[in-house]
Amino acid sequence: MLLAIDVGNTNTKFAVHDGTTWRGQWRASTDPRRTADEYAPWLSEILALSDLGFSDIHACIVSTVVPQALFNLRNLSRRYVNAEPMVIGEDGLKLGIEVRIDKPSEAGADRLVNAVGAFVEYGGPAIVIDSGTATTFDIVAADGAFEGGIILPGINLSLQALHDAAARLPRVEIRDPGRIIGKDTVSAMQSGIYWGSIDMIEGLCRRIKAEYGQPMKTIATGGVASLFEGAFPSIEHFDQDLTSRGLLEVFRRNGGTL
Repeated sequence: MLLAIDVGNTNTKFAVHDGTTWRGQWRASTDPRRTADEYAPWLSEILALSDLGFSDIHACIVSTVVPQALFNLRNLSRRYVNAEPMVIGEDGLKLGIEVRIDKPSEAGADRLVNAVGAFVEYGGPAIVIDSGTATTFDIVAADGAFEGGIILPGINLSLQALHDAAARLPRVEIRDPGRIIGKDTVSAMQSGIYWGSIDMIEGLCRRIKAEYGQPMKTIATGGVASLFEGAFPSIEHFDQDLTSRGLLEVFRRNGGTL
């Protein structure tokens, strides 16, 4: 079985694939100081909930946007999975896609893996919207190439900035307040972040499609995306497994077998 690890700025996702299906997917807060020996007991207990153990896993692949976390996750794979992990972005690892931007080395590992996963499942051209610490819009060409995109602050980051910068604005839950015009501070903030995020994403999708000049599929993923499922006319697919699917495909493209 394969252990696929996707390290984001806020959360780290662990997923196990048995060659046919995903046996389980779990999230932990990202902490680059967490050692392999600290990860191991937590992951062992989580695996046991799906009747799995470290002995069932013989391969590992890692994508990370937090370089400081890689050392400990590499050790986790070596000590507890008994495998040298594949790492997205390292020399010799093939993604199987062309990166058509001015500085290919600047493309984030998560964005490239999402492009692979989106193309395998949905084809192209496509827009991949990933809602996390940042919200990213990534363009996947008809031949699967990564063609750039947009990066802006994520929804939780925007809410945190409001709370930190304005003394009387509280922390609020992200949800549809049921109306556009808020009648108190909380509902006003909820309306602003909920409907503002929807209109921002809808507007950027329209602009991307107009500039690209071709029909495009639209796929949403990421930890926050599920809060908006059904609210976006332009988004055709909500896919929480997109990054894991991309990691599995990269693993196979580099000779990995399950």
